[in-house]
Amino acid sequence: MVTRVPLPGPYRLTYGDWLKFPDDGRLYEIIEGELYMVPPPSITHQRVSRELEFRLLTFLRAAARGEVLDAPVGVRLSDEDVLEPDLVVVLAEHAGRIGTQVIDGPPDLVVEILSPGSAGRDLGRKRELYERAGVREYWIVDPQARGIEVLALEGGRYSRFGLFQRGEVLRSALLEGLEVPVDEVLPA
Repeated sequence: MVTRVPLPGPYRLTYGDWLKFPDDGRLYEIIEGELYMVPPPSITHQRVSRELEFRLLTFLRAAARGEVLDAPVGVRLSDEDVLEPDLVVVLAEHAGRIGTQVIDGPPDLVVEILSPGSAGRDLGRKRELYERAGVREYWIVDPQARGIEVLALEGGRYSRFGLFQRGEVLRSALLEGLEVPVDEVLPA
């Protein structure tokens, strides 16, 4: 069993530190003041991200409901929590959260695509942070299991809205009318 010991205040990283990280193709995230570096994603990961982003972009533009941004895009949930999700949706009514460097505050929807190096954080600490910050919907995409879990925030806690697999059509609690055939975004 691993025990996590938080770093003392002077050693914790902040948003100011995050702004100084290089633009070198890696994702840099600060979670509770601790740094996580993630190497560039796999080709499969990139393809899944592209297909989901295309469908979200098409839907949001047609309805003039908001915008979708892809990694690397910073999301500052607190001074010691700066994440770089795979995809984020910010609805039009929250467009003011989109700054020049980061989304300042919770996006309306976050998509994380699991990979062997990130799955533990995506399913654990990051999920907790998104929930606590008030991200209204969280999609967890598992290319290996060929499924997408949609979690909706209800009463401050995530509950499963749906688990959508190949042969099914993903629906969103937040984006009413959105339909995404899972076969079109996840590899066979």
